[in-house]
Amino acid sequence: MMRHRDAWAEERRSPTEEEARRQREEAAAAQPAEPLPAASTPQPNVSRRVVAPAHHDADPDGPAVAQDVLVVVSKLKRYVKAHSGMNTSDQVTGVLSDHLRDLCRQAIRQAAQDGRRTVMDRDFVRVLRGRE
Repeated sequence: MMRHRDAWAEERRSPTEEEARRQREEAAAAQPAEPLPAASTPQPNVSRRVVAPAHHDADPDGPAVAQDVLVVVSKLKRYVKAHSGMNTSDQVTGVLSDHLRDLCRQAIRQAAQDGRRTVMDRDFVRVLRGRE
């Protein structure tokens, strides 16, 4: 009987450093060199994560965003258990996420009033002080 792991596995090994360098050199030689812009300097080969910018004209509280859980459920449950010995209901995360959304909206307004485009910890402190 064939094991499921062996049925689809392909035996491949990573190239050695020398082989990888040679493959990069061959690939570079095969492509015509593009001139670099005058103001730029060559950057090392670094992998980057490209993130699409948020669309400001979209509804910020659209169905996808409104349903997002904004807390790490496992850490919340572990914290409550460690400090009280109690369990945490699954419905708590929705209530906390709604509360966090409200706090964020108020902190965003506070940052905008200060003429900033970055929400900072002091914005949340001001919002929380205003609730006292």
